[in-house]
Amino acid sequence: MSFNSSFLDGMVGVGDMILLDSLAEDSLLQNLKERFKHDEIYTYIGNVVISVNPYKQLSIYTPEKVEEYRNSKLYQLKPHIYAVADDAYQSLRDRDRDQCILITGESGAGKTEASKLVMSYVAAVCGKGAEVNQVKEQLLQSNPVLEAFGNAKTTRNDNSSRFGKYMDIEFDFKGDPMGGVISNYLLEKSRVVKHVKGERNFHIFYQLLAGGGAQLLGQLKLTPDCTKFVYLNKDASSLTGMNDAENFKVVKDAMKIIGFSDSEVVSIFQIVAVVLKLGNIEIKGQFQANGMASCYIPDAKDIKEIGSLIGLDASTLENAFSVRTVEAKQEKVVTSLNASQAAYARDALAKNMYDRLFSWLVQRINESIKVSEYQGKKVMGVLDIYGFEILEENSFEQFIINYCNEKLQQIFIQMTLKEEQEEYAREGIKWTRIDFFDNEIICNLIEDNTNGILAVLDEECLRPGNVSDATFLSKLGQRFGNHKHFKSKATQNLKRIMDATLPDNSFRIEHYAGQVTYNTNGFLDKNNDLLYRDLSQAMWKAKHELLKTLFPEGDPKNTSLKRPPTVGFQFKGSVSTLMKNLYAKNPNYIRCLKPNGTKKSAFFDDSLVKTQVRYLGLLENVRVRRAGYAYRQEYKTFLERYKMLSRKTWPEWRGDPRDGVETMLKDPEVSIAPEELAYGRTKLFIRTPSTLFDLEEKRRKKLDELATLIQKMFRGWRFRAQFLLMRKSQIIISAFYRGHAQKKQYQKIRFSALLLQAYVRGWKARVLLRKIKHKNRQSDASSTICAYWRGYKVRKEYRKYFRSTASKKVANFIYLRILQRYFLGLKNNLPSMSPTNKTWESPKYKFLATTNQELMRLFQLWKCKRYRQTITPQRKAILQDKLSASQLFNGKKKSYPASVPKRFQGDSVGIQKNPKFQKLTTAVQGRIEVAASVQRISKIDGKGTAMIFLLTKTQIALADSKGQVKTFVKLDEIASVSVSKFSDGLFFIQLTQTATPGAKGGAVGDILLNSDHVIEILTKLHQTVQETTQKKLNLQITDEFSVKFKKDPVVVKLIESPGQNGKGPVFKKKGSQRLEVFV
Repeated sequence: MSFNSSFLDGMVGVGDMILLDSLAEDSLLQNLKERFKHDEIYTYIGNVVISVNPYKQLSIYTPEKVEEYRNSKLYQLKPHIYAVADDAYQSLRDRDRDQCILITGESGAGKTEASKLVMSYVAAVCGKGAEVNQVKEQLLQSNPVLEAFGNAKTTRNDNSSRFGKYMDIEFDFKGDPMGGVISNYLLEKSRVVKHVKGERNFHIFYQLLAGGGAQLLGQLKLTPDCTKFVYLNKDASSLTGMNDAENFKVVKDAMKIIGFSDSEVVSIFQIVAVVLKLGNIEIKGQFQANGMASCYIPDAKDIKEIGSLIGLDASTLENAFSVRTVEAKQEKVVTSLNASQAAYARDALAKNMYDRLFSWLVQRINESIKVSEYQGKKVMGVLDIYGFEILEENSFEQFIINYCNEKLQQIFIQMTLKEEQEEYAREGIKWTRIDFFDNEIICNLIEDNTNGILAVLDEECLRPGNVSDATFLSKLGQRFGNHKHFKSKATQNLKRIMDATLPDNSFRIEHYAGQVTYNTNGFLDKNNDLLYRDLSQAMWKAKHELLKTLFPEGDPKNTSLKRPPTVGFQFKGSVSTLMKNLYAKNPNYIRCLKPNGTKKSAFFDDSLVKTQVRYLGLLENVRVRRAGYAYRQEYKTFLERYKMLSRKTWPEWRGDPRDGVETMLKDPEVSIAPEELAYGRTKLFIRTPSTLFDLEEKRRKKLDELATLIQKMFRGWRFRAQFLLMRKSQIIISAFYRGHAQKKQYQKIRFSALLLQAYVRGWKARVLLRKIKHKNRQSDASSTICAYWRGYKVRKEYRKYFRSTASKKVANFIYLRILQRYFLGLKNNLPSMSPTNKTWESPKYKFLATTNQELMRLFQLWKCKRYRQTITPQRKAILQDKLSASQLFNGKKKSYPASVPKRFQGDSVGIQKNPKFQKLTTAVQGRIEVAASVQRISKIDGKGTAMIFLLTKTQIALADSKGQVKTFVKLDEIASVSVSKFSDGLFFIQLTQTATPGAKGGAVGDILLNSDHVIEILTKLHQTVQETTQKKLNLQITDEFSVKFKKDPVVVKLIESPGQNGKGPVFKKKGSQRLEVFV
């Protein structure tokens, strides 16, 4: 039992607006708004998908979503752009039908993102392989390159496409991409020289300046500051959410993947730099001697830099900006340009240079992605083109953009009706004529070869004499004064109609999407788009290879006196070619809507969306789609979804699906009116959406009933299964219990039998044992008696031969035997060789005690000698220091045990390593034995002053932290040294009465010091004094001593604090003659 999924499941609003119950502009708008609030941004109109820009990231484009929509049917899942892309790809792959996907909408509606999603989806679902992956990567990487050179920030969109793009992706018979061809339409090149405040120029300018790096910018003679360039409006380049430096790296990587060489990339950026520098050329006017106006360039810096970049002499370029050469048959006329004409020429060169560079980029990308050889191929086209535009000020650009959208609307209506008509014919359903607005009359108004607006515009551009935008507008009024879709001030005045909203210099066309007023100012210039021949020839003379290819008309060999085709003529031809291309393919539509003009997420501006709905003709689209039957579905799919509504088709229909559908719909339980239905050859057609929703409601109720039935059957099955399981468990438990009881009874009987057998066998064995023991005792007794008897007889026989010394020999023998066993026992049980191990085994006999003690002493001495032989001189000196410290402080000072494992460093300050202290080695007499950090205690407040304690063979020196010696004390001037028994570092050096007083180099009085190395310092001091004076140092360990500072003696009392003092000793002064120290 399976139920096919459908977009109707869990639907928010109406997923396909053909199914709207009441069709009106408000209901359509309300449905879009309701779905937008629930992040349902895609909605169908038949096979057309409406996409509303959410202005936020949604988790509906994951690889899992790609797999979900892969090979699914269009209405099987929720509306999604992947569904349209997959339907187009399946039709191309499986039915050999070339496809095109038309993406339209207003700027900022998400057209570019939609085209990226379509291409990324197709790349994800088609085949794999090294060559295929390379083609896919090149196709995808063309997007960032074209976006950088063709997209810009506008007031409506931060990444607005300022050109139209049509890409034909070519596939082989397996559906794998082989290559593609890109066509571009009408780049907005006027943006290069001028754009509105708050907008930006094309992205590539800002990306180059932000990410080019010092080396590249230096090579291009650019600075990274955007405010230095006139064409960038001297605005700051920063744009929220867009990292220009990072995007520049992406563009360079994309160019590398596509196949651009390093020299080509550098040439492209050189031309971009030239365009930027052209805007900085300042042109001023002047008058010649004959009174003719001319111009000059006051600062030639930018001209020279441009010349160095393109390999052209600066004077040649400057001359091209100053004069204009006009050739007619055999005559050549050279005229000077005034300042405004020269500025126009400069801007025209910048626009043409950038426009031709962009066209060259498209052509170069096509060379990389084109199919290398002819094969049977299928084509999918993706059209991303500007949407219908109605601005406050509409000019030539809006006119041709809206003309293109009129043509797209025409093809949309015609192909939609054609598709509907073909489907009705295939299914054998009677076709009913549908009334709709045919915009062919508007297309003819614009594009007619003799009487169209474009033809009139070209005629004015090519006509000699005094022509202007005003004469063009006047001619339009004469030609189309009676046309119902054309209005101007003159035609309205003739009809005596007052229209204050229509300016004198404008005309109005009533398009399919509404009325648009066009300002004719600049129409002729923009259509002509003239580039003076002098500039083309100057560009041809440049040594820059790429630049020369962009201006082939500058070659003297190709000089032509014919005027180049106008912009309108070229665009009309491009649109005609595009229409032929689209007519040859099966169309798929993506209509993009912008929910608001502030780029905010979750904000739906009803008036703005309503305007776009009118532009795109969505309401008319729905009317065309639902003019006959609103819903259609294949019989098999329809039957799988609704078969539970009738008992005759539930749970499975084994006959023809069409018969099953008819049987189900004719069932009284379903009761659908016959006029609501039409049976085609493969599909069922339902006339009104209410009928479909009624079926959905019945299906929902039936599913509830089936769910209840399934729950009931499941509960019955579950409890029966539980009962059977319990019954089976009870039987098994009973069987196991009976078996266990019998087994235990058997084991008990067996144990009793074994126990009786054991007792009987034990009794028999004990009887036998008693008999054997009795026989053995009898045998032993007889043997003992015989031995004693034989011994008695032998002693009696030989007693007369025993001598008087027999007892002495026996005693000596026994004594020697005891000594032998004693020494052998010592040999086998000697203790370890460690000098600290003094264990020794006691003798068993007392007469050996003295010998044993002497042997233990000798063995200990021998072990110590062996150990001393292994000690190095350095280790011996260390141990001697530690031995001396032990003799002085062991058991006398609490901090001694903590100092035992610490090695005496001697130089703990690092005098030899510290350049600041190295001079101390020469400031004292002899080699420094000890150098340690100490604090000299003051009598006044007990505070310590950081000092360095130095000990040599003859004296003690105290130096400050800067390495200056402050005090000398000779070793023979030390009367005594006092230290406490506590864990502190205080020690007191008392000098003799004959000690050298005060002055520099002598001690002022007794010295009270504090150090963490007190054990090491006093040990070394004791050894040095004993070695130098042959006298022992008078070391006193006491808690109270008298210190003589200068003349006044001070009693220092050390008191141990109950708690640990982490900050060192604390001094408290008790009067002027007593100092208490808490340690």
